[in-house]
Amino acid sequence: MTKLGKIVFTIVVLLLAGFAVMRMLGKKDTPPPATSSATPVDAAEMVAPDGDSSIAAEYDFIAPGKAPQLPSPRPYTPQDNTIVLNLSDYAGYAGLIVANGGLEPNDNSWFTKNGGFKLKITLSEEDSWADLQDGKYAATATTVDVLSNYGRQWQGVVPAQVSWSRGADGIIVKKDIKRVNDLKGKTIATSPFSEAEFFIRYLAQEAGLPVVRLDGPEQSRNPEAVNLVFLEDAFEAGDAFLADLKSGGTQLDGCVTWAPKTTEVVTASEGAARQLIDNRNLLVIADILVFNKGFAQARPEVVQKIVEGMLLHNDRIRANPEPHLKTIADGLKWSVEDAREELAKVHLSNLPENLAFFRGAIDEAGSFASVFQIANLAYGAELQPSPVAATYFADTKALEAIAAGGTLSSQVASIQPIKTTDQAPIEQDPLLTRDIRFYFLPNSAELDMDNKENHDFLSNVNHLLGVSPGSMILMRGHVDDAQKETFRTQGGESLVRKMALKAMELSTQRAEEVKRRLLEKYPSIKTDRLEVIGRGWEEPAGRDSELNRRVEVQWFTVE
Repeated sequence: MTKLGKIVFTIVVLLLAGFAVMRMLGKKDTPPPATSSATPVDAAEMVAPDGDSSIAAEYDFIAPGKAPQLPSPRPYTPQDNTIVLNLSDYAGYAGLIVANGGLEPNDNSWFTKNGGFKLKITLSEEDSWADLQDGKYAATATTVDVLSNYGRQWQGVVPAQVSWSRGADGIIVKKDIKRVNDLKGKTIATSPFSEAEFFIRYLAQEAGLPVVRLDGPEQSRNPEAVNLVFLEDAFEAGDAFLADLKSGGTQLDGCVTWAPKTTEVVTASEGAARQLIDNRNLLVIADILVFNKGFAQARPEVVQKIVEGMLLHNDRIRANPEPHLKTIADGLKWSVEDAREELAKVHLSNLPENLAFFRGAIDEAGSFASVFQIANLAYGAELQPSPVAATYFADTKALEAIAAGGTLSSQVASIQPIKTTDQAPIEQDPLLTRDIRFYFLPNSAELDMDNKENHDFLSNVNHLLGVSPGSMILMRGHVDDAQKETFRTQGGESLVRKMALKAMELSTQRAEEVKRRLLEKYPSIKTDRLEVIGRGWEEPAGRDSELNRRVEVQWFTVE
């Protein structure tokens, strides 16, 4: 190479290196996109967190991507007539453990006596989806939202619901955060593609807040969204939030984690943190069995017997847990007291509840199709560019055969709210609020029922009641205050007071009309779960007249 060529070559290399460095430096400050419908935020409006980066240095935050690729599917082949299920340390699997008489295959197992095969239960806290797909296990368990993340690449069959998680997942926040809406512009730590991430995404979606994924807590946050940062597991997310809190840091405002970490963080914070909500009375975290597809197709009679044994013993444990606590405790290496406490955080599903769960339509709260679709919407097109329908996974042939056989015909569906206080829900802070722009006929309190959006809005309110047993809705009617100054000019303060009373009356009538239409459209709603109040023009949402003509929905859950 000539001398001139060397000089030119050196300049080009330096320019390319400088460009790469600029790209790397610029990447950190690029505003992350929201993963649900959000008002665009200019880069200049992004807010950098206060304080140093000690938490980012102390904990290994991970940059989230899409769900990992699963291996090509291979059928599971049992050895020595023994079927292997891989589960985790979770009380929701108590029915399977009790039916089997522990974890190891044995002659006294219900499955051995009634199914003619032995069952081996292995425990692991690692995700086993890849091993299930690779044919290493016959079945595993997960939550419905996880299926949504993997979509078509997961060749699995879901024949049954195991349980509802009721109190195992919780959101812990700084003490001044009172409702989900207050998470706007805040940074929350959790684990990616888990029921913990789904839980916060679901609640943000119901509050009308977009969600943004950040590479770490030091990255500039979106002031219009709930900002999520990630660690390998939700327990570590709780530790990171507590460490930031106790050191006086400002990089994290909360975490989504699991019991007993939820209680541990609140207790150790010495009053600086509180539990915003757990899923005790929110039916959105549904535990399910997932079978290797090749095995399920080849051995449907085994799938049916595993489901039947689980549902039979789920119901027995629900009716009287005490005789079964030692078997559960021994299998999960817990104390009997731990087993008793953890069982209180799950609702073990029986046959009629399973049938309702899988037969329910996509707009029926608490159904497989509904929870699956909620997950699709919560994660959005960015993370799920090619989502599948719930029917891609669900296979109810085992449930239908068990129902036809009549062996579990005495079981009764029953899911009741779990109360920890004597206060009525409406006497507490609402979990979240949402302004809904119902469309009324001109100068009237009558809803325009020819408007499709009104039907969608009513369905949304009904969904909130359906997904949370015992919850209540307060509908606060509002009208526009744009004419207030005109009234003052025309008739002084006396006319303003007179028209304010009329505005209060109209706003009350509009809230009552929404309640009436809800009860008309969904007659199963109990009247005492709906309350209304008119606020007139006292609480404008802003200067936009259209936004001020609204009904504000406040959702109060049982605590």
